[in-house]
Amino acid sequence: MADADPKKIEAAAGQPAIEIAAEAKPRRGLLRPLLMFGVPLIVLAIVGYLWLTSGTSVSTDNAYVQQDKVSVSTDVAGRIVEVAVKENQHVKAGDLLFRIDPDPYRIAVAQADAAIANAQVELQTLQTSYQGTGADIQAARDKIAQAQEDFNRQAELMKRGFTTRASYQAAQHAVEQAKAQLQSAESDAAEAKSKLATGAAVPGETPAIAAARVQRAKAVLDLARTEVRAPVSGYVSQTGSLQVGQQMITGLSAVTIVSDKPAWVDANFKETDLNKMRVGQCALLSFDAYPGLKLKGHVQSLGAGTGSVFSVLPAQNANGNWVKVTQRVPVRIAIDEKSPREMIAGLSTDVTVKFSGPCN
Repeated sequence: MADADPKKIEAAAGQPAIEIAAEAKPRRGLLRPLLMFGVPLIVLAIVGYLWLTSGTSVSTDNAYVQQDKVSVSTDVAGRIVEVAVKENQHVKAGDLLFRIDPDPYRIAVAQADAAIANAQVELQTLQTSYQGTGADIQAARDKIAQAQEDFNRQAELMKRGFTTRASYQAAQHAVEQAKAQLQSAESDAAEAKSKLATGAAVPGETPAIAAARVQRAKAVLDLARTEVRAPVSGYVSQTGSLQVGQQMITGLSAVTIVSDKPAWVDANFKETDLNKMRVGQCALLSFDAYPGLKLKGHVQSLGAGTGSVFSVLPAQNANGNWVKVTQRVPVRIAIDEKSPREMIAGLSTDVTVKFSGPCN
């Protein structure tokens, strides 16, 4: 073994020699330069790329898909007698959602019809009464003429001494009574005429008839409102309170419809990221719910205030414990591409807004 060539090691049982020492030295010689120069170059390349691209875009994962939501409430109170939709069902504008018991409102319409009929009867009575006042006035005038004639005769006889003072005074009283009856007849005629003076939009109607018609119109409208219909097209949500027998109160939200109009993304960027952001800039979107799905969009608008400004309890900074916190500003991102997947309101989204360069 001492006389063997150091570059060769004889294999046992007559196998060929393995040249190890001769090959090991060149490999070590290549690996060392690669480690010394290659790794730093790679690091420098990465750092350079990040430095070059750091000012051309901003990103945030504080972003969520949004859609228009319409809260549907009832205009009339009552008990639900029919529910026509289910949770997450798609409806079109005008489709029936649920129905409130219409019987009380049908009764209200019937009562309004009766009020109109009564007002019309009163009108006919007034017309008849007014026509009768003309005859009463003429009769009162005739009576005055007769009483005045009798009084004049009694006055002449009184001068001659052919009548008594009692007869003279009776004739005088008859004239005064006839004049009072004329005034009463004229007053009744004026009152009847004032009641017939409608002032209504429809000629020949009294204010009572006009008021009854308005009341009927409201009753008919309330009856129609017992059928609650979808104001927009979309997907029905939050139907938990829609149960047959449930008592509904006016103005109380009964169900929510998520509109099927195009969705958008509300991205909450730090205020320090807004210096170069402009409306119309390209935005790249990815979604936690759909790995691999990437969509293009653009900046549609920047919020008019930070999130804290519109919170229920805005921060009170006028005290000695103030701590500066970087604010977030909502930025609306319009989605330019049609998504192959459903854009569900509230989905978490990663948004990158590019200030320059291609939108990819």
